[in-house]
Amino acid sequence: MHRILSLASAFALTACATTTPPTATNGPCNHDGLARFTGQKASAETGAALLAASGAKTLRWGGPGMAMTMDFRADRLTVSYDEAMVITSARCG
Repeated sequence: MHRILSLASAFALTACATTTPPTATNGPCNHDGLARFTGQKASAETGAALLAASGAKTLRWGGPGMAMTMDFRADRLTVSYDEAMVITSARCG
């Protein structure tokens, strides 16, 4: 039984091992030119324009104090905004 648990633990740790994280160039999201959206109001229309400009497949909004996962997805655009719904950053990942 101990050997089975040891093997299961080793397998679980191996499954969690990662290589170097992917960069924005490895996926369809491109953050070049997104700085122009900083300072604009966060809205559905702005989100659509951000998706079109970045080429990302998905958009994730991040409000003040909002918890977000730290996983990197090359096809995702993450847009942060402040209390006044003003965009503070837009980045792939």
